[in-house]
Amino acid sequence: MSSLKHKIKNREEAMKTCQSWRASNERIVFTNGCFDLIHPGHVIYLESARALGERLVVGINSDASVKRLKGASRPVQEERARALVLAGLASIDLITIFDEDTPLELIKAIDPDILVKGGDWSTDQIVGGEYITEQGGMVKSLPFEEGYSTTSIVEKIRKNENQ
Repeated sequence: MSSLKHKIKNREEAMKTCQSWRASNERIVFTNGCFDLIHPGHVIYLESARALGERLVVGINSDASVKRLKGASRPVQEERARALVLAGLASIDLITIFDEDTPLELIKAIDPDILVKGGDWSTDQIVGGEYITEQGGMVKSLPFEEGYSTTSIVEKIRKNENQ
């Protein structure tokens, strides 16, 4: 378990770790999301994001942030559980939890070389994209893996409960 927890860092620790990686000329890729119920679409997406650089940093929305974005019934799993599940994925080097509604302040703190989101986001809609471009970085929208969605999984569970 401790090998998983070492990937989960607060913002200050994440900044220091990223500074160390940057000093070693490692390209840092950043993405963010709720990651409430991990499904194959997430795994494929995160592997693709990791392939763009040497390090992958994932910002996950805090429980309060998820509730504001998705409604009172979410998240299904609390933030530490979501972080631990993500920590188990080999593609991810560091996870940090953010409480704001958008990851902009976290992106500025991490200052990644590459900012990515899933294909349901166009590059001009990606929060922090303008900042990263101004810093000389790259913003990418990765292909969306059709047929997978946390919302559809939650709906399916609810439907099955009512039968």
